[in-house]
Amino acid sequence: MVWIDRTGDSSMTSRPTVRDTIREHYPALTRTERKFAQALLANYPAAGLASITAAAKNSDVSTPTVARLVQKLGFRGYPQFQRALLDELEAAGSGPAQRREQWASEAPEAHLLNRFAQAVTGNLEQTFANIDTGCFDGAVRLMADTAQRLYIVGGRITRALADYGFTHLQAVRPKITHMTSSSGTWPHYVLDMKPGETLLMFDIRRYETNLERLAELATKRGVRIILITDQWGSPVSAQADFVFNCWVEIPSAWDSNIATMMLLEAMIAGVQERRWPETRERYERLDELFDTTRLFRKFV
Repeated sequence: MVWIDRTGDSSMTSRPTVRDTIREHYPALTRTERKFAQALLANYPAAGLASITAAAKNSDVSTPTVARLVQKLGFRGYPQFQRALLDELEAAGSGPAQRREQWASEAPEAHLLNRFAQAVTGNLEQTFANIDTGCFDGAVRLMADTAQRLYIVGGRITRALADYGFTHLQAVRPKITHMTSSSGTWPHYVLDMKPGETLLMFDIRRYETNLERLAELATKRGVRIILITDQWGSPVSAQADFVFNCWVEIPSAWDSNIATMMLLEAMIAGVQERRWPETRERYERLDELFDTTRLFRKFV
């Protein structure tokens, strides 16, 4: 699997998560310290929420090894390390009311428009600064492969993103399916999925269990998954071949999809460029159909 694991924290100013900190310090870790780090990343963050003794035993390392690693990561001790993991869980699972209370208590004495603009700008910077170009190109390559069908699905909120992506990509390439937001219909789609096909998924906090189950079913059929999620990372990440984390916090009870939309539009542009000769011909044929149906007003 290829991973783009980028996460933030629950405050409006982004600090690295424990996962990011581990990846940053990984080259300097000893062999046994890396063993615990790998176990934690493989079952993140649950593996770090047990007692230090249990965590060490589960990773087949000694308790002193875990203690040394925690200090290397910049924590005073294991309790502070666990507190950081718990804070991430709390942020990932918070609902609209909790989010509004958080930003309202921390908001600067400035107009909402200014605070909103600052938050959105920061989200865009964080998101695009943490996208690996190789992984981006790999995901676009899958999305542009018309030898295989491309499926798109979103959740309660992100279904709008899935619809937007489908509308544009349908003009760019053939063999694309927009799965409805009703999970009751998903088995019908899974039934026809074939190995090597691609499923583009959107899932942000609070993560939807139906999407996680869909990812498991699709993976069992050999379908490759591209996941667009938030900075904390949907559980679907465990099933995905490519994971893109977008920063979403704004001074609101709701999360923002601006960075997510920007990433999606970049992907659409990437697919278009990979297929440009075929896509240009497809655009021209589509315009002929639009002219025939008189869907759009002509000014000349």
